[in-house]
Amino acid sequence: MKHLVIDGNNLTIQDVVNVARNFYEVTLSEQAIQKVRYAREYVDRLVDEEAVVYGITTGFGKFSDTFISKEDTKALQRNLIISHACSLGDPLPEETVRAMMLLRANALSKGYSGIRLETLNTLIEMLNKGVHPIVPEKGSLGASGDLAPLATMVLVMLGDGEAIYKGERMPGREAMNKAGIEIVELTSKEGLALINGTQAMTAIGSLAVYDAENLIKNADIIASMTLEALRGIVNAFDEKVHKARGQKGQFITAKNVLRLVEGSELTTTQGQIRVQDAYTLRCIPQIHGASRDAINYVKNIAAIEINAATDNPLIFADQEEVISGGNFHGQPMALAMDFLGIAVSELANVSERRLERLVNPQLNDLPAFLTRKGGLNSGFMITQYTAASIVSENKILAHPASVDSIPSSANQEDHVSMGTTAARKARVMLDNAQKVIAIEAFAASQALTFRGDVKLGAGTAEVYKAIRKEVPPVEEDRIMYIDMNKLDKMVKNEVLIKAAEEAVGELE
Repeated sequence: MKHLVIDGNNLTIQDVVNVARNFYEVTLSEQAIQKVRYAREYVDRLVDEEAVVYGITTGFGKFSDTFISKEDTKALQRNLIISHACSLGDPLPEETVRAMMLLRANALSKGYSGIRLETLNTLIEMLNKGVHPIVPEKGSLGASGDLAPLATMVLVMLGDGEAIYKGERMPGREAMNKAGIEIVELTSKEGLALINGTQAMTAIGSLAVYDAENLIKNADIIASMTLEALRGIVNAFDEKVHKARGQKGQFITAKNVLRLVEGSELTTTQGQIRVQDAYTLRCIPQIHGASRDAINYVKNIAAIEINAATDNPLIFADQEEVISGGNFHGQPMALAMDFLGIAVSELANVSERRLERLVNPQLNDLPAFLTRKGGLNSGFMITQYTAASIVSENKILAHPASVDSIPSSANQEDHVSMGTTAARKARVMLDNAQKVIAIEAFAASQALTFRGDVKLGAGTAEVYKAIRKEVPPVEEDRIMYIDMNKLDKMVKNEVLIKAAEEAVGELE
């Protein structure tokens, strides 16, 4: 079993994917263990001294001025969890919950939270043994962190709530017992340490960023197939053009496309058939490149957040100081997730327009709607309807969640990020974009079939072969969504990327 050592400082998005999807086991570094113990010792001293410290010997939110006695600290922490477990809606995917658990454990391992080592180890043990809490997706304002979803996650640690264990949904206590994990009784500061953070939005966001990086590669690959199918002009991809502008993402996309279509007998040069192409072909580098740069920006924000201390208060045991701040506020991720949604939405927008150019006989020299017996057969006519519907949905979803705020906790928490809403929305928009690009791949491969036995580009030839292994050409009308779903899975599972990269090397 592959494993990952966490210390709160060096987690990567690839690590998150490996734990969430590939089930890597997690252990704490020795340095992290020492930091966690040291911070806990300081918290215990504060409790013994009955010092007035937010979240340790006081209530929460608007109740921050209410002193809690030493005798009531355990009840305080349990009450915090059960009262805050207010998530509703469909459960988050298991991979998202696994990412949440990892990110919370990583943040706690920094030693700023004051949690007991045994409590942190319980969370890690749940992750390693596959006890996945049922966490409904709705209910977080994204400041004071992701309180409701994280509290629902923590319920299972206490023997409450529900979990999936070995594919079966069951009460949390039963799942813990079957996995051989002891139930936790929380003590001072621990409940707050477990739920006060941005780990729900960052879990969703980290996995979305990883998938968005693959989406942009898929977009370049499939756009290259469409460029060939439409006898596109390659001069517009000349590196001199893109160096003249200086935008990095644009330069990378142009380079990728030229590598993919190298050696093609279908692509053309200026004046060979026409002087210039429509924007959806000619401006592929500029459009895809802008989304590529946006995705990289979001990746940088997420890479910081997955190693961030997002508690309140933070324990600085070396200085014997506890500071109440606002690191739980999800604004950095909220803005980034809205940006990610817009970036992937634009990839779908331009993909749908390329699809229109493939199926519309007024815009190409191919059979109408990519079928030889038009009229008797509708061919690819309604695939464009579906793409248009999905693109329109993304335009509605593109309204930013981060510009909204509703005060909470009697106006103590009077500006919130809506970051988890932004992340969830970006995830839906990403899935939509993957589907639209899959539809373009379906149509582009059909168009290339009509071009006959000609040499395709170095990369596109291999992608075409990979598609044809799963999806044969459409000779007469058939049930199209079956093929569309196959291609959607191929896009999501990196099948087309692997086929291209085997031929031309790693795409940027």
